[in-house]
Amino acid sequence: MLGAVPAATVALAQDAKTDLANKLDPNAKEIDEPVLKAAAAVKDEDGKYLDKDGHPTFHITNDGKKVDWYTYSGYRRYHAECHVCHGPDGMGSTYAPALKDSLKRLSYEEFYGILAGGKQEVSNTSNQVMPAFGDNKNVMCYANDLYVYLRARAAGAWGRARPGEKEEKPETAKTAEKECLGG
Repeated sequence: MLGAVPAATVALAQDAKTDLANKLDPNAKEIDEPVLKAAAAVKDEDGKYLDKDGHPTFHITNDGKKVDWYTYSGYRRYHAECHVCHGPDGMGSTYAPALKDSLKRLSYEEFYGILAGGKQEVSNTSNQVMPAFGDNKNVMCYANDLYVYLRARAAGAWGRARPGEKEEKPETAKTAEKECLGG
């Protein structure tokens, strides 16, 4: 016959269960303060938010429930073009790295260069290849949107869930999309 389980053991098991539930929660955020601070929006140009260096960034309001148009668009484009290799929500896979982590160290220029030109890393143990998307309008017309979404994920400002509330699509975004796609 087994004895009673000590209360401390039960408490530890409950804490582990809560930690696991938080990791599985699509709305849970893992805030990275330095990345969040660097990504702070300081300028708004018709719904396009920019950081202190003039790079595109996210803007999340309504107690973390509402995203700017570009974060929303980036989420959609990511899941249409990137998640097959890089996993859902930028979390990575056995095939490609977690972009939510890569954006913690990549500059805007590095991100854009890799997206357009591709990247190859060959070692004795692996051969990782990121294809070039420079000629793919479904990717390059939305490169900034992808960057903004992944930057929000890297900073922990947005969790794994699909954005529910979003700002309206700015006129400048409509014009840029039409010009880029040739419509």
